[in-house]
Amino acid sequence: MAKSSADDEELRRACEAAIEGTKQEVVMSIRVAKTSGIIGIAGKLSRGAMAKPRVLAISTKAKGQRTKAFLRVLKYSNGGVLEPAKLYKLKHLSKVELVTNDPSGCTFMLGFDNLRSQSVTPPQWTMRNVDDRNRLLLCILNICKDVLGRLPKVVGIDVVEMALWAKENTPAITKQQANPQDGPVTAVAEEGEMTVTVERELVSQAEEEDMEALLGTYVMGIGEAEAFSERLKRELQALEAANVHAILENEPLIDEVLHGLESATNCVEDMDEWLGIFNVKLRHMREDIESIETRNNKLEMQSVNNKALIEELDRLLERLRIPSEYAVCLTGGSFEEARMPQNIEACEWLTNALHGLESPKLDPSYSNMRAVKEKRAEVNKLKTTFVRRASEFLRNYFSSLVDFMMSDKSYFSQRGQLKRPDHADLRYKCRTYARLLQHLKSLDKNCLGPLRKAYCTSLNLLLRREAREFANELRSSTKASKNPIVWFEGLTGLNQSVNNADTSAASEAYAKMLTIFIPLLVDESSFFAHFMCFEVPTLLPPEGVANGNKAGDDKDDDLGIMDIDENDNKSGQTSADLEALNESLHDLLDGIQEDFFAVVDWAGKIDPMCCISMHGITERYIPGQKADAAGFVRILLDDLESRISMQFSRFVEETCHQIERNERNVRQLGVLSFIPRFATLATRMEQYIQGQSRDLVDQAYTKFVTIMFVTLDKIAQTDLKYQDIMLLENYASFQNSLYDLANVVPTLAKFYHQASESYEQACTRHINTIIYYQFERLFQFARRIEDLMYTITPEEIPFQIGLSKADLRKVVKYSLSGVDKSISTMYKRLQKNLASEELLPSLWDKCKKEFLEKYESFVQLINKVYPTESIPSISEMRGLLASM
Repeated sequence: MAKSSADDEELRRACEAAIEGTKQEVVMSIRVAKTSGIIGIAGKLSRGAMAKPRVLAISTKAKGQRTKAFLRVLKYSNGGVLEPAKLYKLKHLSKVELVTNDPSGCTFMLGFDNLRSQSVTPPQWTMRNVDDRNRLLLCILNICKDVLGRLPKVVGIDVVEMALWAKENTPAITKQQANPQDGPVTAVAEEGEMTVTVERELVSQAEEEDMEALLGTYVMGIGEAEAFSERLKRELQALEAANVHAILENEPLIDEVLHGLESATNCVEDMDEWLGIFNVKLRHMREDIESIETRNNKLEMQSVNNKALIEELDRLLERLRIPSEYAVCLTGGSFEEARMPQNIEACEWLTNALHGLESPKLDPSYSNMRAVKEKRAEVNKLKTTFVRRASEFLRNYFSSLVDFMMSDKSYFSQRGQLKRPDHADLRYKCRTYARLLQHLKSLDKNCLGPLRKAYCTSLNLLLRREAREFANELRSSTKASKNPIVWFEGLTGLNQSVNNADTSAASEAYAKMLTIFIPLLVDESSFFAHFMCFEVPTLLPPEGVANGNKAGDDKDDDLGIMDIDENDNKSGQTSADLEALNESLHDLLDGIQEDFFAVVDWAGKIDPMCCISMHGITERYIPGQKADAAGFVRILLDDLESRISMQFSRFVEETCHQIERNERNVRQLGVLSFIPRFATLATRMEQYIQGQSRDLVDQAYTKFVTIMFVTLDKIAQTDLKYQDIMLLENYASFQNSLYDLANVVPTLAKFYHQASESYEQACTRHINTIIYYQFERLFQFARRIEDLMYTITPEEIPFQIGLSKADLRKVVKYSLSGVDKSISTMYKRLQKNLASEELLPSLWDKCKKEFLEKYESFVQLINKVYPTESIPSISEMRGLLASM
């Protein structure tokens, strides 16, 4: 047996996919053929009742404790995919009727009691074979009985035969126990070839009792089957004869029915011809309609395209249109402050119009249109006219602003009154045109060069005059000594002194100059960079001591123009812009450095020590000027620092020359004049040190002390007799005068230790000279013994010429008889040539110590070589020295 479509799993999955989303479960699906039910002559289907392939699917849906059953009709779409066509509820199924015209018994109709028109013949469904028919009808009847609790009326089908077919075609079944409320109990065949769903017997208990009662009318024994069969045959023949008789009696009626059928057939044939004619006309009409629809679609597409073209042309015309108010403003409008909003609005329109006529905002296909070219030329002409007018106005405006301030003396410092420059009003008036400059830059970058030059030229005159008037009044109002201080020249005595007047006012004046003008110049540079649209970062200098401003002093310097055009904000800057900015800043501030140099030279002439404090003040400002806009200010500060260093270096060189001139003087004794003067100079220099000027001062210390020590050595060598006395006195004076400073200044501490070593060496040489002068024969004898001990034994020395015991006694007698007088003479010689009395005690102590050490080594040497000879002991000599 061929496999039934009811067992086709792929067909069931296709049905489930078609009704996906309805929450219904497919119980059975089977392929059928659908006909309209109109029968023609000789039992043939008419032309309009051709069979159509369909799929019947029985589905159920659980809703709470109830179960609904549906019969779905699905058809094939153009792509061969199943799609829902009709939906019937099985609760409205009232009749299942077999079509008798189909001798195969595979065609049946399903009648539903809820159809709107009962006069319309329901569709007929034709199965492939009787088995498929029985499968479908048994499934329908089982679901109706179990779910709905009733059976539809069955016409033309023997229910007993269907029950017997079901038993014969049902293989071994595995029954599943279930709750009756869960729907029908499904029996699944173990064989994969056929699946039949059977719930209960089709014959109810009542029908079975009626059949038993009918059979009970034939009271026969068990062995009378043949008699029972004969009786049934006789009754069947009698029944057939009765039927034939009834038919013969109804022949006129049959003839009348046949005549009516023939008339109806003719009418149907005529109608079929009419329908054919109508079908041809409808086909022609359909072709005409399709042609009309095609032309209509083309016209509609053309209409849409024309509408889009008109809209695009309207947009293009709107883009090309120049508003009259903007044209008037750009070609002849006023640049007064009250009219600036209209000018800015016109600039914005002009910028957008220029961008709108260029790619990518303008489609490339429009670029070569004559109207676009003409309008672009017209807009460029407007741009050129406006840029020329605005540039000319701004050049005149900058010049007029500065001329007005130059003509008013109240803006500048006057006699007896220092005036701090105030450019707040100037910047406020300039900010009015900041947005205009930004738009000029976007329209034509080349126009900014002349504008920047005009602004720098005008403002440079103002800044230079402010600096000149301020510097002049600052110098005239500062009270300081006009006589220059000479530190080392012409000072031959220790009691002479220099003018110790306080000259810090000069350095304070310089500090005030920087405090006022450095922040001003930085602010002007920063404002200029913003105002003239340079694409470089412009940081303000740090607040506090580094720039001399108090917090909040320059609140008015907030330019307020960083948001002129947010589209132009860039994180980086080009080297070309930075180079142009530096050139413009040079034009803006060039010449103002001369007034700073004048203050530096003036302060340096009053007191060169001011250079130290001015150097420190200048160095404090340099690290704060890191912004690109402060480039010229950094150069100015570097030049000031170099000039101050040059001034101080000149002072140092001159002072060194003054020190060197001392060696040309007449013979000098005692402490030289520049030794104590240097201590005074160093103390004064330390008072002026500020910030990083320590290196400058240390370098000066190095030059001063080096030339002092060299000059001291040269002067001392002019008289070798008193060389050591002069050296030790001057080195001692150097140490005494710089003791306190050497404890806090590392550079001076180094020279302090150097002087200390030189002092000790001079002391040693001078003391040895005095000792040998008084006891020369004694220590000469000891030295001869020491020289011989390298070549012979101590026992042999007394036998050498001049070193006998007799010679020893003569030397001892000559040198040590009256030793107290010799020591007293040695003290007097030490005191005689020493100019600094305060050095005598320490020198005498050193002299006694040195003599005692030499005598001790002499005693040890004699005891070793002349053990039998007696000389004054060390303790005797120590006691004698202690009593002196």
